[in-house]
Amino acid sequence: MIAVMITTVYAFVHAAMQRPDAYTAADKMTKPVWLVILGVAIPLAYLLQVLGMAIAACAAGVYLVDVRPKLLEIQGKSR
Repeated sequence: MIAVMITTVYAFVHAAMQRPDAYTAADKMTKPVWLVILGVAIPLAYLLQVLGMAIAACAAGVYLVDVRPKLLEIQGKSR
């Protein structure tokens, strides 16, 4: 439970720190949409127990595996 919460908070903070135009340049949903998805996933993980954990893990996982690398690539920060 704690690992999912920490991962989701990390994804939210990372999403908040990125440039808004990078999301559209990477052909992903906009920055406010991702902030809402990840922001709602955090309390859901706590309130809905197992189902909330699954929702938060999926939201953070999609962001970290799909969106984050594209954003870093667009901004020239990829490794």
